[in-house]
Amino acid sequence: MLDLCRRRKVLVIIIFFCLFGNLIYWRPSILNRFLQHEPGESQSLPVPGESQSVPVPGESQSVPVKMKNTTVVLVWYWAFGIKQHWQGDVCKDRYGIPNCILSDDRSLFPQADFIVFHNRELIERKERLPEHLPRPPNQAWVWFSRESPAYNGDTGFLAGKFNYTLFYRRDADFFNPFGFLVPRNSTGMTLDNLIPKEKSYLACWVVGNYQPYYERTKLYLKLKQVIPIEWWGAAAHRGLHGDLLLPTMSQCYFYLSFENSIFRDYISEKVWRNAFQSGAVPVVLGPPRKNYEEMLPEGSFIHVNDFKNVAELGAFLKKLAGDKERYASYFKWKLNYTVQTFMGNEHWLVEPFCRICAKQSTLQRPKVYKDLHGWQWT
Repeated sequence: MLDLCRRRKVLVIIIFFCLFGNLIYWRPSILNRFLQHEPGESQSLPVPGESQSVPVPGESQSVPVKMKNTTVVLVWYWAFGIKQHWQGDVCKDRYGIPNCILSDDRSLFPQADFIVFHNRELIERKERLPEHLPRPPNQAWVWFSRESPAYNGDTGFLAGKFNYTLFYRRDADFFNPFGFLVPRNSTGMTLDNLIPKEKSYLACWVVGNYQPYYERTKLYLKLKQVIPIEWWGAAAHRGLHGDLLLPTMSQCYFYLSFENSIFRDYISEKVWRNAFQSGAVPVVLGPPRKNYEEMLPEGSFIHVNDFKNVAELGAFLKKLAGDKERYASYFKWKLNYTVQTFMGNEHWLVEPFCRICAKQSTLQRPKVYKDLHGWQWT
């Protein structure tokens, strides 16, 4: 009887190890759940480039065991539905930011250090915050938008939900500008090398959202009575393919960098890309001149508020275009700087998230936006 009991115990142990061993072999994510730290402990994921695998969006992935000195940024859903396909160590390979894992795999929720939520989908109720899940105590939620407050909707219901902001404003936790200056070596360069010599148009404007009640539309309608303006957009029944934008704008003396709304620090690609990168002088309508001076090179733009009326502005532009030396002075900044923008989807939906990893050590902790709506409008 004793031998029979012993044999049964041995048989049970053998069956147990066979079944559990196969489970671990075929489902490593289950093992990882056993190995997860207790809530509140410091957690991290494998360093990209080492032997552990990094999750690839869209594929079935096991949850990796977290390791130290690695930050996980989880994109809960894609902005405007523009899905990215990340491969490899994206932040390090593209922007030189190591130990940063980007993923859209929601199963990583318990291990994510930061979760990014794009505002548009929230205010349109197309997406919801994962408040039904047990949120780790050290996990931070990041509110993300590139639109001005006028187009961010009523975010009052998001009060107290977010720890950090990813925004175009300089006082955001993660500053996400539409462009910025990069120092350059100007040895042997002259302004003649930097200014396109052939200019076909006095002023140009490309507009995607044309509304009669916009201030920029009203200004355009007045200004075109004074000077000739070439314009492109749906309302003009004249399209301009993206690849042709910069070459076409390079033929313009001036680009009308008119913003769709006026808010602090809201200086968009209309200046950085359409004007600066093409080689046209921006004529700006937006925040006050002082705000532009804080963000743009000195003497690089013309502000509409500097003129008594539209007729005076038009007369100035015509006179300036005829004065080659004075016109060239608006490009002096190019001797010392170039402009960097992240306009393509492969950049503006990647680079800002990598910057979260780069700046996390300087963040104020703990922090919660109790009035996100009010903060935007200040």
